[in-house]
Formats: sequence, structure tokens, C-alpha cells
Amino acid sequence: MTHILLLYYFVFLLPTESCRTLCQVANKSKEKMPARPHDVCDGVCVDNSHCSQPCPPDTQGNTGFLCRQKKWHKITETCRTLNAFNIFETNSYSVQPFGGNTVIKEYAKESETITDLLMQKCPQDLSCVLRNIRQSPRSPGNIAVIVQLLHNISTVLWTGVDEVKMQSYSTMANHILNSRSISNWTFIPERNSSCVLLHSVNSFARKLFINKYPIDISDAFIHTTGTTISQDNAGKNFTFSMRINDTGSEITGRVLISRDELQKIPAPSQAVSIAFPTLGAILEASVLENVTVNGLVLSVILPKELKRISLIFEKISKSEERRTQCVGWHPLESRWDQQACQMIQENSQQAVCKCRPSKLFTSFSILTSPHILESPILTHVTYIGLGISICSLILCLSIEALVWGQVTKTEISYLRHVCVANIAATLLMADVWFIVASFLSGPMTHHNACVAATFFVHFFYLSVFFWMLAKALLILYGILIVFHTLPKSVLVAALFSVGYGCPLLIAAVTVAATEPSKGYLRPEACWLNWDMTKALLAFVVPALAIVVVNLITITLVIVKTQRAAIGSSMFQEVRAIVRISKNIAILTPLLGLTWGFGIATVVDDSNLAFHIIFSLLNAFQGFFILVFGTILDPKIREALKSRVTSAKWISRISAAAASQFSQPSSEEVGLLSAFSAAL
Repeated sequence: MTHILLLYYFVFLLPTESCRTLCQVANKSKEKMPARPHDVCDGVCVDNSHCSQPCPPDTQGNTGFLCRQKKWHKITETCRTLNAFNIFETNSYSVQPFGGNTVIKEYAKESETITDLLMQKCPQDLSCVLRNIRQSPRSPGNIAVIVQLLHNISTVLWTGVDEVKMQSYSTMANHILNSRSISNWTFIPERNSSCVLLHSVNSFARKLFINKYPIDISDAFIHTTGTTISQDNAGKNFTFSMRINDTGSEITGRVLISRDELQKIPAPSQAVSIAFPTLGAILEASVLENVTVNGLVLSVILPKELKRISLIFEKISKSEERRTQCVGWHPLESRWDQQACQMIQENSQQAVCKCRPSKLFTSFSILTSPHILESPILTHVTYIGLGISICSLILCLSIEALVWGQVTKTEISYLRHVCVANIAATLLMADVWFIVASFLSGPMTHHNACVAATFFVHFFYLSVFFWMLAKALLILYGILIVFHTLPKSVLVAALFSVGYGCPLLIAAVTVAATEPSKGYLRPEACWLNWDMTKALLAFVVPALAIVVVNLITITLVIVKTQRAAIGSSMFQEVRAIVRISKNIAILTPLLGLTWGFGIATVVDDSNLAFHIIFSLLNAFQGFFILVFGTILDPKIREALKSRVTSAKWISRISAAAASQFSQPSSEEVGLLSAFSAAL
């Protein structure tokens, strides 16, 4: 009996005591070890270096950091609590997590995925994961797991999606669409997770079967409605009213299908629409465009016969200074595409869009460009200035043509007036095409015409700059080198090559490189795109480079005129200062230095004063060229005076000749008298 008790002690009690002792030692060791911070990195921070930290206890994954300006900034996070072991309400599985497609092992079974297990445990309603998903924290890692799960479900289920399954699916999606989780989406390593979610929800809804009665599944951050439509309906509409966040007011969205469109349906069909109040903000974390979603995101799944629908979006931000555009989501390119919709009507409260639903475009919304400043004052200044500029340039070219023979007698003056005339001509054409492009912009955009107008605006404004560059190079050539070292024909050919050849090359390469991918135009105007392809750089970079060259030219002119004043009397110095001021006043509008004020509008694009100053200086540039380049030129004034004097002398001589011809001589009077007497 004693041996049995000893054996019992060694087999059962001793291991228990040993385990208890080991656990106590382990607990003491844990108490001695300080808690390791998980929101900062332990490594030395060197700019552009990376660091990775493990997630807190009871979670899996890690957190990535990037060093910027001697500080660690969190850029990615995969910390997650959801896995195949705890995502289900009841299970007996050990876990070996692996992202959203978590691999698990049952004791005597082969590997399965969470989705496969879900299809085994609750294929009828998908409800066996809902409670634990709703209770899980909305960490970036958990969001990624749920996105992958929703994607897998939409892929596995081909048919048999009823209202119950759709309700469970919406509940899962609603959890990660919560407005409180928007910031966490930015830390998911897979930047296209929000795009995958939108595609998965639309794909799952496309398989939804609607029986007799309409379906209405409403959650806080996703609202799904479905019904049957036919030719007998007098139009159909889906109306949504949802909150963007817990504190904001509700915004509305409507999908309208006209009766004429419904007549195209050969038989009764299904129509499903889904509204997302927060998905637009979540997509902004993935889409690298400088735009903001300003309404609900509305998805529609319709019969293929329906080609046109109307969408009414209430604006989240009702600022009138922001321009709105109607867009559709392009799932293949993960971007908003303005080609899918047209703006029909807009006011400060809402926008009405006409869109083309298809298998490619199923989700629509409205965007605002946050850096577009619109003001009636700015518009009036621009168009009044352009009108005055066009009239001034026409007058400038007329004067140049009138006095051309008198002011171009020397080679230097000839080349100078060639530059001035071409600057005026290209600026005139640029202003005209700018007005044409402004009429083509807006809700009813004619794409091909808009492309042509943008090309000519780009080309002629570049030509203005390059002729200004030619003018600057001509001045530099005159200061540094003797003019007659090259023949006039060579200089003229060089000027025209710079003035027209370089702009044509840049404009042609820009349209050829960006238009095939629909990245040439801006969505809201006939002008070069910035957000997608940065095509605007093809104008900004040459323009700013030429402005720098022109600044150098003016500096050299100032230095040259100052040298003439060194050692002179006070009177001569004053005259030199006046001459410098005249040079600056003449060269500034001609060489386009006023465009340098455009930098101020880029630095502070919300400042209306900068925009008005920039518009004034540039819109009236034609007027400046007329005044400083033509009217204030002494030689042109002398030529005009001589032409006017010559015209007066010619008129006097003509008048004298006419009066002399109208008065008969004495001999003629005598002959007439004799002839009368003979009669």
C-alpha cells in the first residue's frame, strides 16, 4: 500500500507541484521584465530607415515604422485578434494564423481556410462569425482579415444568396465601415483593401436573389435595397438617408430610373442598390488623387439593357467655392473616372448626375477638388482682362504692320520686332483658345473637342514663353556677342525653331503619352491633368525655367546700365536709375516675369488676393505689351508721327489738286462763251 501511495505521489502530485513552481517562477520573471512599448520603435532613427515592432500580447502581427525628420512614424500595422480559433462562436481547433486566408489545422484533418470552415459550420446564414466579428477591435489587422473573408465569400458563393445571407454579409462589412475605423485603413499594408471591399460587396449583391417582396437591409454604414422592375413600372427610384458619423446630420442619395429606360427591359428583372456613407473617405486612403468624395457612394446592379440612370447626391460639404464632378469607380484601375458620368445640374446643396451603369461601372459618387478656388470676382477679372488683352494685341499687331518698314531697317531692330510680333501673335491665339476651352469645360464636356482645345492652349502658351525666351536670348546675345557674327537668316531660323519647334514637341509628346490612358485632361476643365498623370508639369517646368532665364537677363541688363553710371555726376546717376526702371518696366511684361506670381498661388492656393493679382497681371499682359512694347517705343512713335504727317500732306495735296481741277481756266471760259454764242 505504501508503494502505491509513493507511486501516486510521483506520478500525479509531484508533476503538479513542479508545474506550480515553474508557473510561479515564470510569473515572477514576467513581473521583473518591464513592459515593452508597442507604439514606438527601439531602433536608432535615421532618416528613411525602417523599423518593425511586434504587436501587444494576445495579438498577432507587427507594426512598421519609418523615420522622418529624426522621429519614428507608424506606416503599417498588421496587429489582429481574429483568427480561425476565435472567429467562430464554438470550435475545437488549434490555430496557425496566416493573414486573411488563415490556415488552421484540425487534429486529424487536412488544412482548411476560414472560408471553407464557414461554409461547413453555417452555410445557410453565415451567422456563426457575426458575434465575434462585432466584438472585435477595428484594428488594421482585423480589418484586413474581414476584407479577405468577405472577398472569399463573394468568390465561393456563386448562387443561392438570399436576404438572410445578405444580412450577415452586410453586418460583417458594416463593422469595418464604421466611421471610427477610417484612420486605421491607412495602416493596412495592402493599399487596395478598400477597393477589394467595394468590389466584393458589389459582386456578392449581384448574386442576390429577390423573390416576391422588395429587400431592405439597413445598417449604419451600409444600406442595401433590392426590388423587381419591369416595363409596367412608371419609373423607379431608390432613396437613402444615412449619417457620415455618429454626430453629423444625415445626407441623402437617390437612384432614379426613368420610364423610358424601363421600356428597354424585355422581362421582369432585379435591381439592387447599395449606399455607403463612409466608403468614400476610406477609398481616399487608397486613391492617390487630390480629390474628396463629397457624397454617398451609390452602387447599382441593374439589367444590362439599362444604359442611363440619374443619381442625386446631397453634398457633405456645401461650400460654393469647390467645383463638383460626377464620377464612376473604375475597378480595374482603382480610381474615380469622370467618363462614366455627366453633371446635369448643381447647386450648393446637391448635384444631379447622369451615369452609365455597366459591368465595369457599378459604383458612383461626386468629387470635389479641394484646391480649386472659384469666385465671381476672379471670373470677372479674368474675362474682362482677356477681352482687353485680345483687343490690345490686335491693335499691337496692326501698329507693327503699319510701321514695319520704318522700324526694321537695321538687323538688330528687325530681330527685336520679329520677337515682339510673334509674342503678341502667340499670346493672342492662346487667349482665344483659352476662351474656347472655357466654353467646352463643364458638365457637358465634349471630350475630343476638349482635347483639341487643351492641346492648342498648351501649345500657344508655351509658344509665348519660348518666344519670350528667344527675346531674352537675343538680349543676352546682344550684350555678350556681336550681332553681325551670324547671318540674319540663321538667327531668324533659330528664333522660329525655339519659338515654335520646342513648344510643338512638348505639347505633342504630352498628349501622346497621357491621352491613351485618359490622363490628359482634368475632370473639371479643359486643361492639363495633375492628379493622375501630372501632365501639368509639361507646362509648369518649361514656364518656370524660362522665367528664371529671364530674371538672369534682366539682372545682366541692370548691371550693364549701372556700369554706365559709375563715375558720373548725380544727374547722370539719376538718369541711369530712370533708364534701369524703364528697362524693367518694358522687359517684365514682355518676358513673362508676371507669371512668377503663379508660385504664390501654389504656395497658398486658398488666398483669393494672390489669385486676383496673378489673374490681373497675366490677363492684362496683352495690354502691357501694347503699352510698353509698342506705344512707349520712341522709334514706333516717330514712325507713327511720320505716317500721320505723310497722310496729312497727302490729304492736303489731294485737296489742292481737286480744287484746282474743279475751277476752269480763262481760256476754257472764253471757249465756252463762244460756243454758247454760236448756238
